[in-house]
Amino acid sequence: MPEIKVTPLGAGQDVGRSCILVSIGGKNIMLDCGMHMGYNDDRRFPDFSYITQNGRLTDFLDCLIISHFHLDHCGALPYMSEMVGYDGPIYMTHPTKAICPILLEDFRKITVDKKGETNFFTSQMIKDCMKKVIPLNLHQTVQVDDELEIKAYYAGHVLGAAMVHIKVGSESVVYTGDYNMTPDRHLGAAWIDKCRPDILISESTYATTIRDSKRCRERDFLKKVHESIERGGKVLIPVFALGRAQELCILLETFWERMNLKAPIYFSTGLTEKANHYYKLFITWTNQKIRKTFVQRNMFEFKHIKAFDRSYADNPGPMVVFATPGMLHAGQSLQIFKKWAGNEKNMVIMPGYCVQGTIGHKILNGQRKLEMEGRATLDVKLQVEYMSFSAHADAKGIMQLIRMAEPRNMLLVHGEAVKMEFLKGKIEQEFSIDCYMPANGETTTVTTNPSVPVDISLNLLKREMALGGPLPDPKKPRTMHGTLIMKENSLKLVSSEQALKELGLNEHQLRFTCHVQLQDPHSDADTLHRIYTHLKRHTVGCRSLVVPLII
Repeated sequence: MPEIKVTPLGAGQDVGRSCILVSIGGKNIMLDCGMHMGYNDDRRFPDFSYITQNGRLTDFLDCLIISHFHLDHCGALPYMSEMVGYDGPIYMTHPTKAICPILLEDFRKITVDKKGETNFFTSQMIKDCMKKVIPLNLHQTVQVDDELEIKAYYAGHVLGAAMVHIKVGSESVVYTGDYNMTPDRHLGAAWIDKCRPDILISESTYATTIRDSKRCRERDFLKKVHESIERGGKVLIPVFALGRAQELCILLETFWERMNLKAPIYFSTGLTEKANHYYKLFITWTNQKIRKTFVQRNMFEFKHIKAFDRSYADNPGPMVVFATPGMLHAGQSLQIFKKWAGNEKNMVIMPGYCVQGTIGHKILNGQRKLEMEGRATLDVKLQVEYMSFSAHADAKGIMQLIRMAEPRNMLLVHGEAVKMEFLKGKIEQEFSIDCYMPANGETTTVTTNPSVPVDISLNLLKREMALGGPLPDPKKPRTMHGTLIMKENSLKLVSSEQALKELGLNEHQLRFTCHVQLQDPHSDADTLHRIYTHLKRHTVGCRSLVVPLII
């Protein structure tokens, strides 16, 4: 029987370093190629030796697909293509292709120029890597080769994020990347058609969470920011450059306008301009409201939000600062946090998931003494708040996607093992399908039942309806009686009369006889009479009785 194999090289029972290897119909596809925010050693990038021990990456892989521009999904891309060595096709959407190199370069600057790390990819490697990228359009079927085809669907989450449907012959896999089933202030909800894949590979970051209403969360966020400002405190909101940043900026901009507030709001220098540029460029990827009002008013040109200079961090008085990156693991957000951590008037609001090992994860778990670089200890006295503005599907959203796609099997990645286990049970109970959650380096093998397409003649369908039966329900199996004929490599189910006509055959009748040997002490005539009487009694209603006996 044919089978599909799935091996996570990253994000198996873990969040970070997404990298999933899929073998389907003799093709090998890599889904995402991310880095882990919680590590600075060999564990930062996926373990490509899993593949390279048997030869080169290019010889093994048919293609690589990147779902979106977050570094935990694309951060190892130049390392893989330029340092390990991969020359095959790389697919991603147009917005991802535009934004990905900017975030990779920002990350490279922090790692190499500021931290002084060696054995890391260079600016030139990022450029060379991006030359290998082939852009994808939504709902466009792309033929990677004669047998392998891929198709992208809208995933919400961030600008340009896509789910991807991979198909080889009659076998198929859907990979969600990160997705959001709830529309927000600047993006629409994820959507996919009823494609019924053999396996749906889904992220499970919020596997056990069912979020409260978005309006309540927004109200709570604005209340906390306002209270902190009123008492003269500074509010730090660590965000990634594109995504939640724009969502929260639109929210605060509207609130500041309505309340006529004067405290300054700042955003990391340079990134606002870049973000606005890309939102204008890819306006079709935003939600309906922004697309409709874009000509009159660009929602991403803010009146109250100004560019941030690092010297502003020492200014007296209240302020709100959006700074990157989002998990306080490096960069400007970490520098500001260090300066403000000692004052209990101040507040840090973590608006999304934080990977284990990051400063964000530590403070959310109540750690109040942090060991920084150079063995210095930082006392955390400021208020720490967590508000889930994360653009991931919650448990309800994951179930909704399963109902949309109707997969035959489910596989969970990009989540914590305990939470995954809970969701796995819920999925198997509600949908009666197998659900898998492999760890990194562990292979899940799913046997597929190849479907053989058969055309049914209209006459046969009409005959079935005439017999009183409704048209076949595609979800329920139904027996149909006919003759299966094969012409020019295609199969067709027709009535026996039509089959004879199409194949130019004459109808023949077969007659079946049966020989039974009897031993009876009576005379031949008596035996014959007794058998005839017995058969006649047991074949009432039969039009003719032929009993040839050889005596």
